[in-house]
Amino acid sequence: MTEPAKPGLSIHCADIVELVTDYLEGALDEPTAAEVEAHLALCDGCDTYLEQMRETIRTLGRVEVESLSDQAVTDLTSAFRNFHGLESPGR
Repeated sequence: MTEPAKPGLSIHCADIVELVTDYLEGALDEPTAAEVEAHLALCDGCDTYLEQMRETIRTLGRVEVESLSDQAVTDLTSAFRNFHGLESPGR
């Protein structure tokens, strides 16, 4: 029988990037939030990333999706997909 992963080690840095918005908004369930916090305590890179996101929010504030034009939503979604390699260029 294998031992369960130590707190903070069952989640990876890529997971933190995906979960950071929900974490900052308090939208994660308690076990996931606890695992994120344990990872942040162990990983200086992810902790720095979280602080950069907090600083971005402090500096720029929030933009509600509903306040964006349809074209802005399309452009931002396309840019995000292209950034993550989910869509080929010219698609």
